[in-house]
Amino acid sequence: MSNVTVERFSVADYRSMPEGPPYYQLVEGELIMSPAPNFRHQVIAKNLFRLIDNYLQREPVGETYFAPVDVFLSDDDVFQPDVFFLAVANRRLAQADGVHGAPDLVVEIVSPGSAQLDKKRKRAIYARHGVKELWLVDPVLEQIHRYDFSTDAAKPVRIVDSDETFATPLFPGLVVSAATVFQQ
Repeated sequence: MSNVTVERFSVADYRSMPEGPPYYQLVEGELIMSPAPNFRHQVIAKNLFRLIDNYLQREPVGETYFAPVDVFLSDDDVFQPDVFFLAVANRRLAQADGVHGAPDLVVEIVSPGSAQLDKKRKRAIYARHGVKELWLVDPVLEQIHRYDFSTDAAKPVRIVDSDETFATPLFPGLVVSAATVFQQ
């Protein structure tokens, strides 16, 4: 067995990097490069952003954003969620250089290269730092794993298939159709 030492980075190190691309995330002090997402990923991100943003135009309960925007969760964790939402009460977290604190909702669209990072490490970090809800969107299975961290940080409260709908207390009155999320 070999002992491989992984160089630890801080937010200060992260901030000293040139602006991307390529884009990086800081995960538990480890600098992880994020390759450009594929076209399907971007279509799903657009669909999700549009769905939430259209709702917010009618019901101004917050703001929605999309990557790349830095979300500073700690001195060891800076993520760039695919889509995220800040409720009105948390808009103050949005600063010129990114968001300083936990968004209310984070949406991560998983890819084969990021699945373990998103499903294990980042999910646990999001829960630990106060994100209320996480949606892990799987384009291959066409499923949305909805986590409500106030209920359970380890297991989704609902796995939504492509022919189903769901709701969240973050967006009262909105019914999310998974078919719309996965629409080409």
